[in-house]
Amino acid sequence: MSARKAELTREAARLFAERGYHGTSMDALAQALGVQKGSLYSLTGSKQELLYATMRDGADAFHAALDAVPEDAPAVERVRLALRGHLRVVSEQIDVATVFTREWRYLDGEHREEILAERRRYEERWRALFSEGLEKGGLRTDLDVAAAALLVLSAANWAYTWLTPDRDTDELADRFTAILVDGIRGYATPR
Repeated sequence: MSARKAELTREAARLFAERGYHGTSMDALAQALGVQKGSLYSLTGSKQELLYATMRDGADAFHAALDAVPEDAPAVERVRLALRGHLRVVSEQIDVATVFTREWRYLDGEHREEILAERRRYEERWRALFSEGLEKGGLRTDLDVAAAALLVLSAANWAYTWLTPDRDTDELADRFTAILVDGIRGYATPR
């Protein structure tokens, strides 16, 4: 990808995150790049193509974060590292994560189907993480794997709305993991 096209994709992600897909015009993208609107079409075929590129970047980043989790680590450690990876993607690529979470419904045709499949695959990978923990030990034996994955992803996906740039996402993921794995009911620790 040319440097100029990469810049356009970054600007598109920023504007889609700020204004939404439908709130971002090709004129706004041209202004952000400091070019005439007609010049954009030498870099992209359409705004839809830019949305797809942003979605593809998001899918790749989230899957790469899961790929980095060691398969031989204990279940709780794998959950902790997966959550760290997810929150790191949100923190380091806030615009892409925002668009990936919020704007997917505006994709059309094959691109929409592809991104929906990637989103389902990512969720399935989280369910598999919990399933392995249930089967190999380390997680409660009555764990509802689908509900656990849904809970984690629901909290983590919306981090773009509350995560501040200075926040230590590893520490936050560790706290989330402690709450998720240890539960909110149990033995109170003395203060």
